[in-house]
Amino acid sequence: MLRLRFVCLFTLLSPAPALMAQTVPELQAKMAALESATRSAQSAGDNAWMLMSAALVLMMTGPGLALFYGGLVRRKNVLGTMMQSFILMAVVTVIWAVVGYSLAFGGSSWFLGDFRFAFLNGVGSAPNADYAGTIPHQTFMVYQLMFAIITPALISGAFAERMKFSAMLLFTVLWSLMVYFPMAHMVWGKGGLLNAFLGGAIPCLDFAGGTVVHITSGVSALVCALYLGKRLGYPQPSMKPHNLVISFVGACLLWVGWFGFNAGSALAASGLATSAFVATHFGAAAATIGWLAVEWIDNGKPSVLGGLSGCVAGLVAITPASGFVKPFPALAIGLAAGVVCYFMVTRVKRFFGYDDSLDAFGVHGAGGTLGAILTGVFATSAVNDALKDASGRVLPLGLVDGKASQVLNQMVGCAIAWGLATVGTLVILKVCDMAIGLRVSKEQEFEGLDVAQHGEEGYIFES
Repeated sequence: MLRLRFVCLFTLLSPAPALMAQTVPELQAKMAALESATRSAQSAGDNAWMLMSAALVLMMTGPGLALFYGGLVRRKNVLGTMMQSFILMAVVTVIWAVVGYSLAFGGSSWFLGDFRFAFLNGVGSAPNADYAGTIPHQTFMVYQLMFAIITPALISGAFAERMKFSAMLLFTVLWSLMVYFPMAHMVWGKGGLLNAFLGGAIPCLDFAGGTVVHITSGVSALVCALYLGKRLGYPQPSMKPHNLVISFVGACLLWVGWFGFNAGSALAASGLATSAFVATHFGAAAATIGWLAVEWIDNGKPSVLGGLSGCVAGLVAITPASGFVKPFPALAIGLAAGVVCYFMVTRVKRFFGYDDSLDAFGVHGAGGTLGAILTGVFATSAVNDALKDASGRVLPLGLVDGKASQVLNQMVGCAIAWGLATVGTLVILKVCDMAIGLRVSKEQEFEGLDVAQHGEEGYIFES
């Protein structure tokens, strides 16, 4: 019996006959095949996540933003307002395919890309290692397209109920070319001035679009509101939202879609995507509570619109920080955004008297700026260690890691975004005004944009 046990033990500990028979080249070939299969599986998983994220971001524009904005205007303008979000899904896509993607992500200059990817030349199934090495280049391209679509759509909240449809189209085309594409290249493009990971001279941390999307759109929205002037009769009570129910649905869609916006910016189904997902949710939750708490104290009641606005403000503020901060700093950023944006919408707007119809500046401009600066405070290499020096040493990212200069870099990035959006938008508005005129007539504004601009009645919901 003892001998039998010894034989069995010897058999278990000895190399398998098949393994002993294999040569070193055969073993190396099998290991290479295993590594190839692993890479293929990773690529498939990353690609599936990124395609889903792209769809989530598109959902943020339509139906998310279309419903959110559509419910906030008066009944006579609901269809025209929703159309402004919908049409950009078509128009911006064409611009992006022809030249937009290339201007944003082609070349390696500081300020703007080149034409190497014009008409999507060379954008196929092979990855672009400069940006995302495990997914097809075409997947990266279409994911970034969804950001280019929603950004100008956010601006429409400022000039809602008074801009011509034709003027909105011309404005969007010129604004994408003169503001969005240069800003996207500076922050995310290879060699861009503010790119923290691909050769930027002033590393500004922006994980998913605090400067590129929210500051540019929010500041441009303020410029539009000031240039066009107030709506007829503003600020009479009759301008209250016509149907908060559909705005409620739209805001919920925005919250869900934002996971593709922020977690998708990890560009892989990775632990970083999980961290950004958690930070996004925590930021939105804290901002909702912050806005409602201040409103409850200020007005005696927490409003539904306040909760929705607080949610969006938190999502905006956590966007640049989502891939750099831990959960509790995300709560702090969200809480700060809820409080600050509440006062921007209720106090600052009232003090200066501008008519930002749907508070695009108060939420996106202010929230994006706050979030971008706080990213420099709370960013930590414990969440994202991608920023390294020439020797491969992980560099500190913010005050949490001890890099005080990061806050200054964030402020510089914000200043550039503010400057580009302000000057670019003013020039574009002047060009559009001289070419075709910006604002509808008083008679058309009184009648409503649904009938005046589209010949249809869109108020299918009763207030």
